[in-house]
Amino acid sequence: MNEVFEFIINSRKAFIQLIEGLSIEQLNKIPDGYNNNIIWNFGHIVVSTQTLCYVRTGVLKDASTVKFNEFYKKDTKPTYTVTAEEVAELKANALESIKKIEEDYQSGKFGTITPFATATFHAQMKSIEEVLITTVGHDNLHFGYALALKKIV
Repeated sequence: MNEVFEFIINSRKAFIQLIEGLSIEQLNKIPDGYNNNIIWNFGHIVVSTQTLCYVRTGVLKDASTVKFNEFYKKDTKPTYTVTAEEVAELKANALESIKKIEEDYQSGKFGTITPFATATFHAQMKSIEEVLITTVGHDNLHFGYALALKKIV
């Protein structure tokens, strides 16, 4: 699993590099015909992995304690202009949260997972390892959306 964590970190660093080159206006712009923006895609990957790892394994009762979850969870859309301060916090959390998940994984904190099918890939998740491996694909799916949006904004 070390390679999986390393790949997630490297992918998130690439995403951070993408957003660092953009203005707050560009990050928040929702182009005509689209439902979200670049910063929503980034925030979504930050909260999704935490929620799946901690809630689906019972470490957390619900996702309400995952910072920014209510704004970036599945089926949400941007409803406000994200500030530079929030962008900075999301960037820090993107890496810190994965490092914390890795520590918790190594210490055996994650127990049995409640099996579920992902909305994106319709894949059955039966273990924390499957969740973490799927995170790679999910993160990069949203990175691809952000790359496409960057061309428009």
